[in-house]
Amino acid sequence: MAATKTLDDLFVDTLKDIYFAEKQILKALPKMARAAQSEEGKAGFLQHRDETQGQIERLEQVFELVGKAARGKTCEAIQGLIAEGEEIMEEFKGSPALDAGLISSAQAVEHYEIARYGTLIEWAKQLGLKEAVPLLQANLAEEEATDKKLTQLAKASANVKGTKAA
Repeated sequence: MAATKTLDDLFVDTLKDIYFAEKQILKALPKMARAAQSEEGKAGFLQHRDETQGQIERLEQVFELVGKAARGKTCEAIQGLIAEGEEIMEEFKGSPALDAGLISSAQAVEHYEIARYGTLIEWAKQLGLKEAVPLLQANLAEEEATDKKLTQLAKASANVKGTKAA
């Protein structure tokens, strides 16, 4: 009979999930930066790429704390969200609505990450992984800040431009 799975197992499993997700996002962000029409959009995606690199490094520290190898586990949710973003890039290429679409895709990704980090923080507390908590909180804070910046960018220009016919 298989051993009963515990919260420890679920924590590591979810850690692998977000680790895979961050690595996929790291690959997607330069494409999004190239596709973005506004300079602010391009700069924002590139800045978040640098942050994502730091988030991956923090996750590697969390793996170390739990004595596991830093390994991702295929996350179909993030693959679906990234595929949706690529679809928008193709279908809206050159259109005034492109940046609004890119921002909405990026926010779907951010919200997924925010949900994952929030859960991992609570589980880390429950499991007594005191040193993991601030690492995960730092990642969560960056994701939330990025989400706010994306909202401001959308409201300031992308959504307005998107309503105009080319």
